Amino acid sequence: MVMSADSPGVEPGISLFAVDDHLLVLNGIEAVVEQTPDIRFVGGATTAADAVAQYRALRPDVTLMDVNLPDLSGIEALRRIRVQAPNAKVIILTTYRGDMLAVQAIKAGASGFLLKSTLEMELVEAVRRVHAGERFISAEVARDIALNVDAPGLSDREVDVLKRVAAGGSNKVIGRQLEISEQTVKGHVSRILEKLGAADRAHAVAIAVQRGVLYL
Repeated sequence: MVMSADSPGVEPGISLFAVDDHLLVLNGIEAVVEQTPDIRFVGGATTAADAVAQYRALRPDVTLMDVNLPDLSGIEALRRIRVQAPNAKVIILTTYRGDMLAVQAIKAGASGFLLKSTLEMELVEAVRRVHAGERFISAEVARDIALNVDAPGLSDREVDVLKRVAAGGSNKVIGRQLEISEQTVKGHVSRILEKLGAADRAHAVAIAVQRGVLYL
């Protein structure tokens, strides 16, 4: 599989760069692109750090970015890429169809949100539309966003607390980890339950996974 390329822009077609920690996925993306005359695969990366470095060298027209990478999240990698290239066109790629994850990605500057389960069917259309300046969101995810459009989102701090709840932390332990009071943690948990419409902590974690806030 191609893992790097010479300077982009010297060949015709839409240059596509992909980031995923599974080589099988990268190979699959490359295989689909090889059958598409107007898109060319210019490289792949398996970590967020490598993605940022290679993006700087390749300057691709469109980037596919897995959300779950071993060093940083794909959304954080997206933010770092957009610091150096504010107009970068990045499609977040994930196995999770959660609406909250999609909204988070779009707020971070993503041009699209694509499910791995529909990758083979939607990849080419997504790349073409994003390259043309449009936004592409997989139909299943768009439907979930519409269903929850009025639902309040979680703050970064609330997500951090919920991650620690999912790991089994008590309010006291979480407070010590975050250097805040146990009472403050209790307040965060109460707001999380309210925002997610959850009956208890376990239910909140389950809803958060379903909606893409957490991926366990």
